[in-house]
Amino acid sequence: MEWINALQGKTVGLDTAPLIYFIEENPKYIETVRLFFEAMDRGSFLVVTSTVTLLEVLVHPLRCNNRELATEYRDILLNSKLMTLEVSNVIAEQAAQLRAVHNIRTPDAIQISAALDARATYFFTNDIRLPDIPSIQILSLDSLI
Repeated sequence: MEWINALQGKTVGLDTAPLIYFIEENPKYIETVRLFFEAMDRGSFLVVTSTVTLLEVLVHPLRCNNRELATEYRDILLNSKLMTLEVSNVIAEQAAQLRAVHNIRTPDAIQISAALDARATYFFTNDIRLPDIPSIQILSLDSLI
């Protein structure tokens, strides 16, 4: 819970995996991600992601023809306190710079760039491959549980 308190008043970038764990109630992560999203709903901090998250979370429900799950993802990404940013030219160029300097995958670079564009100081993920990036603190879900 201490890590949630540290986010108070901050802007937090959100990667795709924590959202999937929350919506699909992954037993290993549900308690931790529930704390995060409940705090977001209370307005304890601002959470931002990019439309890449929408792309990534819809693949499985669409493949399985699970309209209910697809709708649930759309609702949280487009109709909640979670702010979903479109990938602008500025975000794309910053993502290219992140890729060039840190050698990270394109989706990760876009997600982090969107977070940075929104002035996030943290990035909530479960991707252990992400390197340290000086301008944002990576919060790995596995390190929090």
